[in-house]
Amino acid sequence: MRLKSISLSGFKSFVDPTRVVLPSNMCAVVGPNGCGKSNIIDAVRWVMGESSAKTLRGESMTDVIFNGTTQRQPVSQASIELLFDNSSGKITGEFAAYSEISVRRLVSREGTSDYFLNGNKCRRRDITDLFLGTGLGPRSYAIIEQGMISRLIESKPEDLRVYIEEAAGISKYKERRRETENRMQRTLDNLDRLTDLREELERNLTHLKRQAQAAERYAELKAEERQLKAQLLVLQRRSQAGAQSRAQREIDDFLVEREKHQAAVASVAAEIESLRQQISESNQVTNDLQGQFYSLGSDISRIEQAIQFARERRESVAKDLEQTLEGKQRELALSTADGQRFEDLADAIEAIEPTLQREQADAEHCDGQLAKAEAAALDAERQWDEFTARAAVPRQQVEVQQGRLSNAERNIATLEQRLLRLGESIESSKPDSDSEQLELLTGQLAQAETMVNTEREAIERLKTSVAEHREQGDTLRAQQDELRREIQMLEGQRTSLEALQTNSGDADDGAIHDWLARRHFGSLKSVVEVISVDEGYERAAELVLRDALSGLVLDSAQAISADGDKLPAGLTLVAGAKTVRSNNSDSLAHFLSVPSGLESQIDEVRVVDTWDQALSARATLTGRESVVSCDGVWVGADWIKTSVDTQDEAGLLARQRQLTEVVEQIAVKSAQLNDVDSLLQSAVTALQMVESDINGKEAFLDEALRQRAAAESERAAKVSEAEQRRIRVEQLQRERDETDSLLTTERTLLTEAQQTLVSVKEQVGSDDKNRTDLEALREQARSEVQRCRSLKQQADGALGASQVKLRELLAQREALERSIVRAKAQLADYESREAALRSELPEDDNPDAAAQDELKALLDQRLVVERQLTAARQSLSELEQSMREKEQAKMIAEQAVQNVQGKSESARLKLTESNVRIEQIDTAIAALDTTLAAAEEGLPEEADEAEWQVRVERVSARIHRLGPINLAAIDETSRAEERKEYLDAQNEDLMGALETLEAAIKKIDRETRQRFKDTFDTINAGFSVLFPKVFGGGTACLEMTGDDLLDTGVAIMARPPGKKNSTIHLLSGGEKAMTAIALVFSIFQLNPAPFCMLDEVDAPLDDANVGRYARLVREMSQKVQFVFITHNKITMEGADQLMGVTMHEPGVSRLVSVDIEEAARLAAS
Repeated sequence: MRLKSISLSGFKSFVDPTRVVLPSNMCAVVGPNGCGKSNIIDAVRWVMGESSAKTLRGESMTDVIFNGTTQRQPVSQASIELLFDNSSGKITGEFAAYSEISVRRLVSREGTSDYFLNGNKCRRRDITDLFLGTGLGPRSYAIIEQGMISRLIESKPEDLRVYIEEAAGISKYKERRRETENRMQRTLDNLDRLTDLREELERNLTHLKRQAQAAERYAELKAEERQLKAQLLVLQRRSQAGAQSRAQREIDDFLVEREKHQAAVASVAAEIESLRQQISESNQVTNDLQGQFYSLGSDISRIEQAIQFARERRESVAKDLEQTLEGKQRELALSTADGQRFEDLADAIEAIEPTLQREQADAEHCDGQLAKAEAAALDAERQWDEFTARAAVPRQQVEVQQGRLSNAERNIATLEQRLLRLGESIESSKPDSDSEQLELLTGQLAQAETMVNTEREAIERLKTSVAEHREQGDTLRAQQDELRREIQMLEGQRTSLEALQTNSGDADDGAIHDWLARRHFGSLKSVVEVISVDEGYERAAELVLRDALSGLVLDSAQAISADGDKLPAGLTLVAGAKTVRSNNSDSLAHFLSVPSGLESQIDEVRVVDTWDQALSARATLTGRESVVSCDGVWVGADWIKTSVDTQDEAGLLARQRQLTEVVEQIAVKSAQLNDVDSLLQSAVTALQMVESDINGKEAFLDEALRQRAAAESERAAKVSEAEQRRIRVEQLQRERDETDSLLTTERTLLTEAQQTLVSVKEQVGSDDKNRTDLEALREQARSEVQRCRSLKQQADGALGASQVKLRELLAQREALERSIVRAKAQLADYESREAALRSELPEDDNPDAAAQDELKALLDQRLVVERQLTAARQSLSELEQSMREKEQAKMIAEQAVQNVQGKSESARLKLTESNVRIEQIDTAIAALDTTLAAAEEGLPEEADEAEWQVRVERVSARIHRLGPINLAAIDETSRAEERKEYLDAQNEDLMGALETLEAAIKKIDRETRQRFKDTFDTINAGFSVLFPKVFGGGTACLEMTGDDLLDTGVAIMARPPGKKNSTIHLLSGGEKAMTAIALVFSIFQLNPAPFCMLDEVDAPLDDANVGRYARLVREMSQKVQFVFITHNKITMEGADQLMGVTMHEPGVSRLVSVDIEEAARLAAS
């Protein structure tokens, strides 16, 4: 694999499309400083994926785009393309089958950067993956730029290791290991999230199972409720069926009555029909007479209009005839005038034709004279152009020699100034003693290191404190969540108990509520809220005080005034806000604290534990005494009463006790929650303070690190400064010698230019005399041409005017011919119109006499018809009056029918309501997911609707006591169990994947260690051999700085002949460069990259070392393609191809290529 060409466009100084062809393995790029040679290497680094603008000697990536010069505008984008020959198959993978591979990068000023492989758009990563393991890359050892040689030697062991890894081809292994570690981290994160989900699902599943049991009990009660509701609907349907039969009987009775009234309506309708026939006949007679009357009126109007139209038409024809005669006279006068003008125009045309022929002959004579003058002028111009071209050569030579003279004088002045500056620079660059400053900088560095260690220790202590505070916060938050959950459960219990207590009384009755509002008793407490019962006696107390428990407590009975406001039904009021308790231990009142108004109801009630004891004590009762048992039996002398539901332990009093206990628990838990909130807030505040301290310490640490870095940088700069001054003095001395040589050359060129200038000026003087004669001859020819052109313009003007006048006369004659023809046609029209109008005028003196007689006869006939029409209208009016009377009678009969119909419709409405209600009941039964027959099964005939309503309410109450039910709990439980199985399987899969990834990383590490060890040993052996070859002796080797082959650094130990230096940093710049060359070439011997680019690597070397360097490059070129930039003639001599980069136009680089072998053959021939 080798690099065939580099195509540049808009990149830095290469603004024009430039193609750098690399036909051989030894290509040298030469040219003066600043002409853009290094831009070629920057282009290769950039297209291979370099993303650091600083590395490319810029501040941003758009700096690589040509930014314009004083003569050129900036361009909008930069493009670089590398063309590789892959016939050897060095590139593997999907591009192994391609013999040529194109890599291109395009960047625009908008900041977009695109990559292309063989013309297809790709990612930057695809480019870097393509060159992994080949030794190529944006920062590989195959591209050595200016200053990189010294940086390579002085680089840290960790940075030097990168070159060994690239040579070993394990960079792709590191990339695979990094991706595997990322996948492992993602797998661990997924595993943590999955564990949290499984734990949360386990907790939810336990809660859902409890809810599912409650949902099953709810489903059983709902089924029973649906059955009772269906039976209740059957009872309601039977009631509606009876109402349906009664409504049908009423409809039949009303139908008979309606038929009787409809017969009366039919009789009156027959009479009305007879009258309607007579009215129709009378209408026909009246309409006929009225038609005759209107017809006669129309004829009279028609004759009157005809008489008027005939009179107006005669007047119009007379007026048109008069206008026609006047128009005829006008056209005769105009026709005569046009004939006279036509004859005048014919005479004028005959007179102008001789003048036109004479002027045309004059114009042709002027054309001939002008042609002769122009030919003479062209011959004079040709002689002048030949002389100008011949005389321009010596004048150009004068300008050239003057330019050379000025350029030589400027160069001499510049070189003399440069010699002066070089002398001053050499004097100012002599090294001084810097030992005191180095000792001071070393002390500052040690002080900064101590400060960094102190701040790091303080930060570690604070981080330990942060962990403790966070652990305390997590514990308090867990307690907070538990207390909130318990309070939420207690709040739910309190809400349920309060709802049950509210629903058990009558306080929600509308009438009672309104009455209490009018009395301003809305805030009264109920008896069950005031009463206090010892534990175990709740059922006995509720049995005795059942009717009073739902009552309200007043301060006294006098609070109710007798103002006529009737008490609502179901209201119970108890007087006595203070509660009392009896001292008699056998009395129920001993175990109760009740309002004083209820004391009389329980004073004579004794209490026992069981029903048997109550029956035994019955014989001892006297008067109004009674005994009640704690299990819900109340016995009197001649009666027994039990509680409604002996299995119900949640009566009013028991629920009130539970409600009181729940309220107390809520208060206790709320107080505990407030305490935990306070502790949590304190912990959070303390954590924030510690974190703030950490931020402050980290800021101090950053400042200490900055100071340490500044001290290290300043000390290294000081050490480098002394070395640079020494190198600078040597370079300045070489530049002074070169400047002396250039100054001698420029002085020689100045003398030659002065001598040539004198000779050329003599030739220019001789040409000036001939110039004057030729200019006079050219001006005389131009004047003659101008005179002939003026005469021709005058002749052409006269000829044109005559031609225009002739065309105008011809146009006028043609217009008159058309006018005469039109006048003749118009006279013919007037004559025909005159004849037509005269034919329309009548010959009789009284043309309207016949029409007047016909009009009088029609008027007499209309009077007779008008009298007949009046008599017919009188008869029609009498018949219509009789018709209205009969219709009134019919309307009365129809009203009776409507009344019966309304009653019938009312009965039908009742029937419809019953039918609709039955349909609604059937729909409701179907909505309960049952049928009418199934609902009637087991329903006794004597069943009562009210009783079934009570049963439904009882079952509904039992459902209500179940509290809130999650009906989806059963399905949710099933889904949660399925999800738990799925998550468990996922957990096993992730654990397996984690083990696989760990095994993959171990395998990658094992292979990486082995390849790195083998490569290190091989490069070290090659380095040990090449170093003496480059230096002519000495020893050198590579050493590992650590024990772990995965991350150990690599250090260089080198000792030139006769030296025993302890570190590589003690070598001179040239020695460091030679050592780096030996190392790079030893890497190339192991894993030669397809090509190697060297940018002025030989700059710090003397001639002897440059010779060794050139020979070594020539040997390596058998395997590696070299592209090197150099200013050294010895290095240039070893190249097969020379490419010169010039900047003839300021700011724009251009390429000149020379094949050395071809040039040598041409020189030899």
